[in-house]
Amino acid sequence: MTTTRKIRLAALLSVMGPGIIAGLSDDDPAGITTYSQLGAKFGYQLLWVVVLSTIALIIFQDLGARIGVVTRQGLIGLVRQKYGARSGTLSASALIIANFGTLTAEFAGIAIAGELFGLSRFVTVPAGALIVSFLVLRGSFANIEKVFFALSAVFISYIVAGFMAQPDWGQAARGVFVPSMPFTHDALFLATATLGTTLAPWGLAFIQSYAVDKRLTRDDLKLLRIDVWTGSLLTGIIGFFVVITCAATLNKEGITEITDAAQAARALEPLAGTMAKALFAIGLVGAALLAASILPLSTAYSVGDLTGQPAALDDGPKEAPLFYATFGVMTVFAAGLILIPDLPLIKVLVFTQILNAVLLLPLLIFMYGISKDERLMGEFVSTRRMRGVYSSIITLVSICVLALLWLSINP
Repeated sequence: MTTTRKIRLAALLSVMGPGIIAGLSDDDPAGITTYSQLGAKFGYQLLWVVVLSTIALIIFQDLGARIGVVTRQGLIGLVRQKYGARSGTLSASALIIANFGTLTAEFAGIAIAGELFGLSRFVTVPAGALIVSFLVLRGSFANIEKVFFALSAVFISYIVAGFMAQPDWGQAARGVFVPSMPFTHDALFLATATLGTTLAPWGLAFIQSYAVDKRLTRDDLKLLRIDVWTGSLLTGIIGFFVVITCAATLNKEGITEITDAAQAARALEPLAGTMAKALFAIGLVGAALLAASILPLSTAYSVGDLTGQPAALDDGPKEAPLFYATFGVMTVFAAGLILIPDLPLIKVLVFTQILNAVLLLPLLIFMYGISKDERLMGEFVSTRRMRGVYSSIITLVSICVLALLWLSINP
């Protein structure tokens, strides 16, 4: 390798992080459950929805990272600055509530995955909370990022499980390139949920603040784009393999009713072997731990943005007490909820999914408004062509949000 190539590789590695970590965090237990249901119920038919959702993720995470680098501010802080204190406070409040509910779902994922291996939730959930808290709160930014990358590596298990399931690659290609849509309640609901779980609001808030925390500059933008595209594409690839795994096994055998990712993992065992079940469960644990680290971190960033308090991993608890307190409180209470006997987790999940979907739309609109503000973005202001692309995605999300709300009210 030449010296020039070594320098370029070192530069790329120094920038990588926000895109890959934010992208793969979307493949959390709720996301894996959605993809599993999509494959089990409709086989390969709706793979094009995963592709479309991935494209939307690439475009808006690219925008979020660029806004963060150019303005040196998190999303909630910019919303407060541009649209006023009320908009900033309402956005932050909704984000905190939605993040808390989703974080509860991540610990539920840890509990369910542990039970697949015969471990009690009273062991796995506290252990998961302690591991996440210790790694995030006690390490330097560089070390924490390495841990995030290590957790991300576990997603390869879904790709391996996909090949083990021996899918029909011809049908998979048709599902990607030939869009079709059954006009049924379940199809519309799952298509909407797929877009919502892929383009998650907390991920958009996180990537912007994380780029600021990583102290990236405008000179890093070209390399950062590679990171963002890589992370978003990997998110779509993981979703693709989860769908085809369930399409090739569960759907093929007529097992279409999947309520969660753990049920999908259990159902895989007699169809694709014990190893496929183990790989699916291992991926679920890694996904839950990564998302359980990112969600309270995203919330802590947003609270710091709103209040103007320090919000950086390299700051200690004395320098950023509110940042660390927010992370700790979110983690302890979300993990504690999962240990409450007979907690109606399904109702919690439904409520947070609705709130996430509702929150996504105003965040996209706020990001669109910031992108075309020349005072904030300077030479990096969005072009007319890109504003058209953003508007198209926002229109699509608006339709999906309205459909999701209607279906939630009229199940």
